[in-house]
Amino acid sequence: MIEISPTERRALRAAAHHLKPVVSISQKGLTASVLAEIDRSLKAHELIKLRLYGIEREDRAALIAEICGTLSCAEVQHIGNLLVLWRENPKDAAGESAPARRRKSPPPANKKEAAARTEARNRRS
Repeated sequence: MIEISPTERRALRAAAHHLKPVVSISQKGLTASVLAEIDRSLKAHELIKLRLYGIEREDRAALIAEICGTLSCAEVQHIGNLLVLWRENPKDAAGESAPARRRKSPPPANKKEAAARTEARNRRS
């Protein structure tokens, strides 16, 4: 299980706020296929949210410990039936991340802003 600092935990909780649960653990509990799906989701997203259905409060701590121990991830937050997990993506840690895409700037709000952008583009050329 990975340990994270309180500052990192706070930032990850904030980033996970808008996420929707990507994996649900329900009637049959934590099976090999559920673990594989959690692993795939962590590889793809690094930060995921899980929803637990029908699992008693006493059993949740053991379930969380098993998930984090098996998949070597960190528990960011556990509130009720929602669980937030994080694991650093291995390719990002090695510095082999995909090149950043260049975002289009939003359309100008007014004529002055459009003129300023055009002038700035002409100066760069």
